[in-house]
Amino acid sequence: MFGWFGKRESRTAPVDAVFARIAEASRRPALYLQGGIPDSFEGRFESLTLHVFLVLRRLRELPAPADDLAQDLVDANFAYLELGVRNGGVSDIAVPKRMKKIGQMFYGRVQAYEAALVSPEPSALDEALQRNATAERGGAAYLATYARSIQARLATLDIDGVLNHPEPFPPPAEENA
Repeated sequence: MFGWFGKRESRTAPVDAVFARIAEASRRPALYLQGGIPDSFEGRFESLTLHVFLVLRRLRELPAPADDLAQDLVDANFAYLELGVRNGGVSDIAVPKRMKKIGQMFYGRVQAYEAALVSPEPSALDEALQRNATAERGGAAYLATYARSIQARLATLDIDGVLNHPEPFPPPAEENA
């Protein structure tokens, strides 16, 4: 039993590192300026969720222990979101209710984005992003292009690459110029 804790702890350092890269990428100004994501707690949640979803999607395609790493990533994501809720002044009594709502929103987004990516309709991802992340039509198209570029980059990475690649998230087009 005690050996299991050691194994999980040895996984958390790389997961924490990849989560830090996810959080950093989700705060890129272009996503808010050109992508139209609102600069608010809810908007940052939407950007973070999109990035976490793309990494989880890649981990799902990889062999074990990717499934354990995916669960650790989800745990890190929710711990980060809970800290944000608490720092936002939500009372201790209200945190579980708020986290339940955030969890429902997160998994709803994951289902919507997955359905959009496998849809034969090319605009499905744009529409899902417009419903969830941005109200701007052009912003949704921008975010969809950005998400597809991340998906393409992640598709080239194995587990070690997902966990250790210094730049698994290609910068938005405006940052490349």
